[in-house]
Amino acid sequence: MAVDMNIKELLVIGDSNLLIHQVQGEWTAKSVKSILYLQCVKELCNKFIKIEFRHVLKIQNEFANALATLSSIIQHPNKNYINPIEIEFWDQHTYYFHVDEEVDDKSWYYYIKRFLKPSEYCDNATRGQKRALRTLANHFFLNEELLYRRIPNFNLLRCVDAAEGTRLLEEIHART
Repeated sequence: MAVDMNIKELLVIGDSNLLIHQVQGEWTAKSVKSILYLQCVKELCNKFIKIEFRHVLKIQNEFANALATLSSIIQHPNKNYINPIEIEFWDQHTYYFHVDEEVDDKSWYYYIKRFLKPSEYCDNATRGQKRALRTLANHFFLNEELLYRRIPNFNLLRCVDAAEGTRLLEEIHART
C-alpha cells in the first residue's frame, strides 16, 4: 500500500523484537514462515529510499490504538482509497512543550494539586470538568508539597511552573 502511494521514506514500528532484528540482518531466521516473510520484507525495502525499523513495546505503542480509532472514523466512498495521515515523531511528549505563563497567578497544576490534597473541586467546576480533573489526577502523584507526573516507564517527572521551568533551563544551559 505504501509502495502504491509512492512513499519514499518509511518508519516501521513493531512490537516483535525478533522480527525487527531478523529484518535488519542481526539475527538469523530458522522457521520457514519467517524466512519467506523476511524475503518479502527485503524485496519491499528495496522500493524505498529510506526505511527504518524501530522496536516499541506493545504496551507503549500508542500508534496502534490511535490508528485503529482513526480507521474506524474515516470513511471514504472508494474503499481502496486511504486518506494520508501525517505523523510527526518527537523525542519528547508534547506535554513537555506545553507550559505557558500563568494567566491567573496560579501554576498550571494548581487545580490538580488542590484536588489531590483534600479532593476538593473548584467552586464553579462543571460536571465534565470534575470528571476530566479526576481522570487527569490519575497520572499525578503528590508528595507533601511536590507534584510529580507518572510516565509509562515508571519514572516520575517533577512538575514546575513556567517561571521555575525557565529558571531551571537557563541554569542548565549556563553550565554547558
